Amino acid sequence: MACFRFRVLQAFTIWCLAAINLAQAQGPVPKGEVLEYTFEDSKIFPGTTRKVSIYIPAQYKEDTPACVYVNQDGVQYKAPDVFDELIHKKEMPITIGVFVTPGVVPATSDEALDRYNRSFEYDGLGDAYARFILEEILPDVETRQATDGRAIVLSKEANDRAIGGASSGAICAFTAAWERPDAFSRVFSAIGTYVGLRGGQNYSTLVRKYEPKPIRIFLEDGSNDLNIWGGDWWMSNQALERSLTFAGYEVTHNWGEGGHSGEHATQLFPDAMRWLWKDWPAPVKTGLGSPQLQEILIPGEDWKLLPGEFQQVEGLAVNAKGEVFFNEMKSNKILRINLDGSVQDFALNAKRGDGHAFGPDGRLYSAATSTSQIVAWDEAGKPTVITDGFRGNDLVVKFDGTMYVTSPILSGPEASKIWLVGTRGDKRIVDTGLRFANGVCLSPDQSLLLISDYRSHWVYSYQLQEDGALAHKQKYCHLHAPDTADDSGPDGIRCDQDGRIWVATRMGLQVCDQPGRVTCIIPTPNGKVSNLTFGGEKFDTLYCTCGDRVYSRKVKVRGANAWEAPVKPAKPRL
Repeated sequence: MACFRFRVLQAFTIWCLAAINLAQAQGPVPKGEVLEYTFEDSKIFPGTTRKVSIYIPAQYKEDTPACVYVNQDGVQYKAPDVFDELIHKKEMPITIGVFVTPGVVPATSDEALDRYNRSFEYDGLGDAYARFILEEILPDVETRQATDGRAIVLSKEANDRAIGGASSGAICAFTAAWERPDAFSRVFSAIGTYVGLRGGQNYSTLVRKYEPKPIRIFLEDGSNDLNIWGGDWWMSNQALERSLTFAGYEVTHNWGEGGHSGEHATQLFPDAMRWLWKDWPAPVKTGLGSPQLQEILIPGEDWKLLPGEFQQVEGLAVNAKGEVFFNEMKSNKILRINLDGSVQDFALNAKRGDGHAFGPDGRLYSAATSTSQIVAWDEAGKPTVITDGFRGNDLVVKFDGTMYVTSPILSGPEASKIWLVGTRGDKRIVDTGLRFANGVCLSPDQSLLLISDYRSHWVYSYQLQEDGALAHKQKYCHLHAPDTADDSGPDGIRCDQDGRIWVATRMGLQVCDQPGRVTCIIPTPNGKVSNLTFGGEKFDTLYCTCGDRVYSRKVKVRGANAWEAPVKPAKPRL
């Protein structure tokens, strides 16, 4: 027994000596410096003035771009000292800290109050603050120098950049990474304000629905945090953590018993930085998302950009071969995407066509806005007028050859119209009253007509009657709207064969189940989308028009084509 104790003591002594030798080898901790200045030149938040502090580590060399940590509300958590220690121990990379206070618009006289922008800048959703940091603050920081003349060169890679803050500064940090995961991949959030001040309560829902983003998040809060008119901070932080875990994010947390203060965050900040920067420079991983996303997306299958330069693309439609057609609005052409991915002209005068849809006869039907006609293009690209007398927007052709056309009216008491056009060109109005009737499609069994109202957050559902009339009109699909707009901007709309409803909106593709609930949100690479269709030989490649670009993506589901025989989907879970 004595021998065993001796060996334990001997091992402990050796460990202590090794630790002492390592500390001696590392030497004293080099101290970085902190520069301070006032920034007053914002175009994104005009009229504001604020303090900016820059931490430059002693180990930084201007020949290698430094990692970046941005913090709201200025210097917190004794961050410069923490960075000195962790960088010295190689527990985080060489990182320049940028600490920014919220903007203040100075009063015009001593008799007036300053305008305090903190809640506006920090609590609001949208990309304004991210753009402020990326387009104004960080470029300005790079014009500065360390006191010894070293130029400041910052990495532009998201994997090399972190952002953090407390309270409103925490949700601000999360929003910046959420909106711009291409710019920030690591988030430190202390006592985060994910409550109903300016829409932050929505994050716990949106995180579950969005296709996951490459973000790693450290959350901190205490059980005695605020519980006031805006919401319950403690519960909302836990709700966000559960949503992030559900969606497969790299997330961890440290819950305490404190109130709305920075005491706990200051204690754990070193450990939080170690965790956020662990395994660097290995990239932050992206989760698979919810089961609903996994049902439709293929792991590792990303968006592909259609080669070529286009201008204002719209009007996607697919024929029986799986070839995809679309409009280039500015050149007034219809183009075809062949099965091999090549693109060629189909019609050189599209009559300012907007919406497109193929019919069971194999012709491409189009709403020709310049002539207020509905025309059908044959395989040779020759148009035939089907009907006229109104300006259509989008259309769908049933298996029996009849079609429904949306016709938005920009003003007037009648608002938008929905037209039914028969196989002989006869037409009649079957509904009015939507604010801006836009995209239109049929359910897979062709019993329901679905129409997106561009100036709302609704997709309307109608039941088709034997004579083509529309009955039982309902605001059916409840869409999410971005904080930066007053509506969802729903445009093109399609169904897959399982009955899901895919809608092009301001927030990306919102995918609804048959009962009209958004279960998934899939953003496009450039953040824009106006129309979509399912193409390719098996109709399992998603095509989207996105401003001046067309993207495609292979998916697990198959599109429902209105020119095919109706298919009855399985009953949904209610």
